[in-house]
This record gives sequence, structure tokens and C-alpha cells, in this order.
Amino acid sequence: MKSFPIFAVCVATGFGWTSRCASQRPPQSLFNGKDLTGWHADVPAADSNARLRSPFLVRNGLLVSLGEPRGHLITDSSYRDYRLEVEYRFAAAPGNAGVLVHASTPRALYGMFPRSIEVQMEHGNAGDFWCIVEDIHVPDMERRRGPPARWGTTEGKARRILNLTDNSEKPVGEWNTMVIEAVGRSIGVWVNGDLVNDGSDATADRGRIALQSEGSEVEFRKLSLTPISNLSVPR
Repeated sequence: MKSFPIFAVCVATGFGWTSRCASQRPPQSLFNGKDLTGWHADVPAADSNARLRSPFLVRNGLLVSLGEPRGHLITDSSYRDYRLEVEYRFAAAPGNAGVLVHASTPRALYGMFPRSIEVQMEHGNAGDFWCIVEDIHVPDMERRRGPPARWGTTEGKARRILNLTDNSEKPVGEWNTMVIEAVGRSIGVWVNGDLVNDGSDATADRGRIALQSEGSEVEFRKLSLTPISNLSVPR
């Protein structure tokens, strides 16, 4: 797991999150604009077809997830206590993808999804949480997840936690900015400046970061990670 210096400067955040102390270390780009150094792909279908193309590539300086075959592009390193800024777009048509945080055991769900908490990027639903053999709690949990008897993190359970707003995304073809702050066992998500989810008491507080290939082409032009020293946490 990556380690970062303790030296910090304090900054304020909004939307009910308390002041946060961020490391003075500059942001780290997880994508160099040239190749996929620092990442590895897990595409289950490639197990039986070694000639299958990878759904992840670099094109015109952008990291592209083609959507098929399905799988995940996963960081080689693990992280904790950070602010991740992602700039992405569905260039041609509305689509589906996601950013997975605290990813660990590969193919833990449906033989495809690594154990993690997914931050949804699907057009119209950006910011939903999907629990993948990990869990998290949000305010107004029953309204946003359904009856408690159905909650769970494995196949057939109510794993989706609805976001706070569905009107924060830009039209197809325009660039969106998603910010994910994972500090301790809390996760906050903003889309284009709007707070779209706010969870706490997660069952994981560290892990790899993964991007999905999930049926739709999506382009990424920025993946920037800034360490946050865990001196104060949401709520």
C-alpha cells in the first residue's frame, strides 16, 4: 500500500463534512497519458481466449474503456485516505461504467466484480453506491436501499444505495468531474460540484482502485489522487 508523509495543511470542505487536513504532497496522476503503467486488467473471458482484445487502451492521450469484453482495470498499488478526482465522458451515447474503491479480492461477485464499493458512473445515476462484498451506510438508508431484510453485499441482495441527485451530470459528449473522498471508513462523492453521496461505517478503509468495462465506451482524461491525512473525518 502506498504511504505518504504526515505533513499537512488544513482545508475546509462543505456539505456537512468537517474540516479536513490534506497532505502537502502534490497530487499523484494515476494515468500518464501514454500507456497503462501502474494498472493491470482482469477480464474473465480472457481466461479461455488468450487472443481476446483488452477492453482498456490509450487513445489520443485518453484512457478508454471500450465496454466489451467486460472486466476491470485495477491499480497495482493500494491506497487509503485520499481524494480522487476523475474527469470522464460518454462521448457518443449514454452508457454504464463505475469507479471501484477499496478493491481487494478479484472476481468476488458473479465471477466478475472484485470485492469493493462501487461509485456508479452510469449516465443518469452517477454517484449511486453499489456494495460488492463490502458494505457502507448512508443517511435515510431504508428509503435509498429498500427494506432492511433485503440488504446485503452478495448475489441477489439489495446492494444498490441511491444517490442524492440525478441531475448533476452534463449532457453526453461533455466532460464530467467526479470527486471521491475516501477517509477512514467514510466516502463522499461529488459530481460536477454537487454532493451526490455520503457514506460512513464502511467495512473497508483501503484497497486498490478499479475502472469498469461494463458495456459502454467511456473516456477518461484525468485520474488524480491526493493523499489526505486522517486527522478529522466526516461527521
